[in-house]
Parts: sequence; C-alpha cells; structure tokens
Amino acid sequence: MPALLASRGDGVVARHAARPPLAVRHVTPSTRIRKKNSLYPNRPDELSSRPIGRVPPPRPWLLMLINLIPDYLSVLNSRDRIAAYLRYFDAHRPLLTAYWHNYVLDPDGPHFLDVVRATALADREDLTAMLERSDVVALARSAEEQCAELLAVDMPVDVVLMVGVGAANAGELVVGGKGTAFVCLEHFTGVANAETQGLGLDPELIPLWLAHEIAHAVRYTSPTSRSELARLVAEADGYYSYWETGRRASLRELLLNEGLAVHTSRAISPGHAAWEYFGYGRRQFARVRELEPVIQRAASTDLDRSGLGLRLRYLSGGVSDQARATDRFVLPERSGYYLGARMAEPAVAARGLAWCLRASAQELMGVADSAAATA
Repeated sequence: MPALLASRGDGVVARHAARPPLAVRHVTPSTRIRKKNSLYPNRPDELSSRPIGRVPPPRPWLLMLINLIPDYLSVLNSRDRIAAYLRYFDAHRPLLTAYWHNYVLDPDGPHFLDVVRATALADREDLTAMLERSDVVALARSAEEQCAELLAVDMPVDVVLMVGVGAANAGELVVGGKGTAFVCLEHFTGVANAETQGLGLDPELIPLWLAHEIAHAVRYTSPTSRSELARLVAEADGYYSYWETGRRASLRELLLNEGLAVHTSRAISPGHAAWEYFGYGRRQFARVRELEPVIQRAASTDLDRSGLGLRLRYLSGGVSDQARATDRFVLPERSGYYLGARMAEPAVAARGLAWCLRASAQELMGVADSAAATA
C-alpha cells in the first residue's frame, strides 16, 4: 500500500560522496537457474534441463530489459543527491510517474519532495553491498527468457530493474498500451532496512517476483487476452491504474489475476518456501490455510461485485482489522492471493499457463467446474 515516508537526516551524504562510483555486473543472458519444477514435479522441466548454449535466440519483444540501477547509482555518487534524484525522475518521467501514481502518491502533490528527500539521503550500504555480490541483471534475464517461452509472450513487455522509494517490492504497469514488470531492489538486499523500508528479501527471489509481474502484463496486454482486465485497460486508452482499474474489475477477476501470477512464479522460480510465492511470512501462510473455508465463504458472495474496498480487503496490506472482519474472524492480509491460486489451480493443471493468462474468468471457472464434475 502507498505510504508517506518520514523525512530522514542527511548525515550519510559525505560518507557516500567519498566512495568510488559503483557499477552493476553483467553476464551473458544464457546463464540459467536450474531448479526442480516443484509445482508439477512429474512434468519434464524443459527450461531448467536444456543445456546452456542451446537456448533459442530471444524473440524481439524479449529484449526489453531496462536497467535503471546505473542511473540511480549516479544519484548516490552525486554531491547533491536531491537535485540528482529530480534529474533522474525527469529522465524517466513516464515510467516513474506511473510508478508513483500506482504505488506511492501523486508526484504533483505537496509531499513529493518529502519522499524524494527521504529516498535520496537514505543510507544505501545494504543496496551497494548486494549489487557488488549479486548479478541482478542475470537474474532478471533468466526470468525474462523463461517467461517468454512458458507464457508464449506475444507483445512487448518492459522488464525494469530500479530502486524505488520503499513502497512495493515489485509491481506491474501499463502505459500507452505497453506492459511493464518492475522490481525495486531496495527490498532485495537480504538485510531489512528501516530507513529505506527495505524488506530484506533475498536477491534470489527477484526472478520469482518478476515472473509474477510479467504474468500480469501478459493478462492485461496480450492481443489474444479475453480477460476483464485487458478490456478495462483498453477502455482506459492503454493505461492500468491500481486504483481505477482495480475499482472497476470484479473480485473474481482480481483474485484469478493474482492466483495465476502465483502459479507463474512457482513454475519459473521453483524451490522456494511455499509462503514466499504469496509474499507471506510462515505464520501468515499457516493462518491463511487454516482459515481457507472462512475466506472462501466470505468471498463467495462478492465474486461478481466490484469496488476498491473489495480489492483492498482481499489483496492489499495495511488494511484495518475492521475492514477485514467477517463471521467472527479477521481475514489475514492479502488472503486473496492464496484463494486466487486455489481457484486457478484446476485450469492451470488442465490447460497450462499460456492459455490461462489469456482466458476470461468465466473460461477459467468453467474448466474448474468440469474438473470437479469428473473428479
């Protein structure tokens, strides 16, 4: 959820100004992460077992990796970080404006400079240390290549590595009809950072979250998508808004949208703890599973309704207990990710992810109903 960040001091400026400029390591994009397919353990894992060197040439729309990290490191190496961040924002205004509108706050509003100041002056030792030991470009390329094949990507998608302002760890955007999947690396340093609001996630989770967001981009922008969200994005002249698009989409569509993204991340980046695919902690995951019948019953009467409150109740963090209360229980935050994955599971097993990401909610539930009838 968007949150206003507190202003921080500037005591770290001189310490960073004395550091030599940093760079991000690059390797060839054929480097692969080889892990067992934990979602479908009996299915041959063609992506992970194909020998390096036999990867087919990337299709033109695959070559869309946008690495903003060098530009952000220039901000850190500047004597006036605030002015440098404003130049960085202007240089990437279409992308960053959409990011701020969807995940932070209005960049034309009165609190923009407060957040810029806090972001620009924060201590980034954890970020720079992570970049020195991890090849984030190779991790992103791996996810990008595998998604292009598994999801039969048929439209341009920008994959963006960036440093955000402590809001979302990853997200999706659509601007001018073109989908974008991004990760914010301040959350993937392996060390929680209260000053930057970094979550301390392992950088090895970058492919998991990029796959999740690429799946959303496919559902919203593929020319063969029959999804409700694709229709709403088209009606908004090719723009996706967490708030406006989310307000208009049915709860059924929103749940399936997140559930399909969870299945995509499992297939692309297997081997992680089950709760990590949902963005849960271990205890939260256990509680969601325990309350699954309650969550299903609560959502069942709302599936065909739309409204921003429904999205916030089932799919957002930072929502009050009162807003998530039902039948003497309080639904765990973001419980809809788990429910959506369960709803999408029969269709994914029967038809595969490429078809499911483009299918309407009615088509997906029709496969589930058929599977239940023949079970």
